Amino acid sequence: MMKKIVLVLFIGLLGLSLTAQDTAAKIEFKSETVDYGEIAKGSDGIRVFEFTNTGTAPLIISKVSSSCGCTIPKKPEDPILPGKTGEIQVKYDTNRVGPIRKAITVISNADTPTKVLKIKGEVLATGTK
Repeated sequence: MMKKIVLVLFIGLLGLSLTAQDTAAKIEFKSETVDYGEIAKGSDGIRVFEFTNTGTAPLIISKVSSSCGCTIPKKPEDPILPGKTGEIQVKYDTNRVGPIRKAITVISNADTPTKVLKIKGEVLATGTK
């Protein structure tokens, strides 16, 4: 009798977990690369990655990190509801002259939990262009 109860509970939980997989967050970025182009030293280094939650569950971004200390990403604090949009802000230190090639890693509860975004461009020395 105990084995039957355990079996019924196991099948019930398995069925419940299978239906729960139908609801998932999905993150779709407008663009996965931001091109700064050629910008002057000391200019505004803030850019934005826009995204939409195209899934059926709230999207929670748990961590956003960059490949170096010269790039500071800022993640949304609140969950992004299905169908809604959000943004990840990135600030690059434009006092560093030279090419920009950096990666930003986004970790979330989306069906693809890790996404890598890129920024590129070039910071020109003052008086050049």
